[in-house]
Amino acid sequence: MSKLKYKIIPEGMLEDIYIPISAVFIDYADVKACNLTMLEAFEKIAAEIPGPAGLNMFDMTGTTTNSNGIMLDGAMVSIAASDYGKINKDFGYLEMVEIPYSEELIKEEPHLKQWKKSFPGRKLYMGPDPNKKKIPIHNAVLTGRAGNNNSATEMMHYINMEELLLPISGQMQIMRDGKVEVGGTGWTISVGIGMVVGEEYGRIVPHRQWKCGTTAHNSGEYAKFLKSHIPIIAADKEELAKYIIQALQTGVIPGRDIGASPSVLAISKYMKIQPDYENIAEKAYEELASVGCTREWITEDVEELTPEEIVARAHEIIPGIDDPKRFNVSDIVQVKYVEV
Repeated sequence: MSKLKYKIIPEGMLEDIYIPISAVFIDYADVKACNLTMLEAFEKIAAEIPGPAGLNMFDMTGTTTNSNGIMLDGAMVSIAASDYGKINKDFGYLEMVEIPYSEELIKEEPHLKQWKKSFPGRKLYMGPDPNKKKIPIHNAVLTGRAGNNNSATEMMHYINMEELLLPISGQMQIMRDGKVEVGGTGWTISVGIGMVVGEEYGRIVPHRQWKCGTTAHNSGEYAKFLKSHIPIIAADKEELAKYIIQALQTGVIPGRDIGASPSVLAISKYMKIQPDYENIAEKAYEELASVGCTREWITEDVEELTPEEIVARAHEIIPGIDDPKRFNVSDIVQVKYVEV
């Protein structure tokens, strides 16, 4: 008999925010050590949770991208949704697809220039194979009351319609026992997550539906309200800053290769890296301006800082998250084991 480790943030109150469904995080290396398939592991853990849950599995030796196209340590390889210990056999489970490296891919998705320079040899996963998933629009799984959407960065309780935002960079911090920030998503991040890149096997939608420099929300001044009211568990801004700096050091340009989100634009200013102003769409400028990231803010002359100085001042430089509270992951995440 083996024991499979998993981490969980239980449904209920976390400080002063409401977690609508239990959020579960599993290391694929632990699953393989127990000689289980990914689905078998999800089923074993789901049976331990007497309520709605979103379950995410990670290959921490791989790499992935966030919605702005910033590449990260680790990758999500499968997701599930469970309720009353069960996983819907048709819609409750989804695997991400491994994406092979090619120069043609880099040409079509230039944010992946980071791959060879910062994560050489690592397996890349983003979203699922669109031809194999059963829910046509979003990369989502659902069972009973539990929804796990946009390749597991949005979890929702389908009865009370309460939602939790879990940016992939924050989930990687949970897997690494790092640091997170908890609070309200707010206007700035609501706009920032819409500054996407085109990906054939994208985390949110496939087939490169959006061109870098445009906005997925395309909602003008209303974009800031889309997710602003829901809670968020995000990476500590110092950790986020390290990955944005690493990306910019590979030569990718905001607004052309990676999304022109407020966090990316804020750091690029202090690194004296200019966005591709001409490639950023008017709709994107409009959404950015609605949260104070006006053209004047983007182009203002600030002192050049070293990467170390930017990281040290990350909480001052990177905007976003309402009433944030910082935690070590061990303070808010429970570690549990299930016999298998």
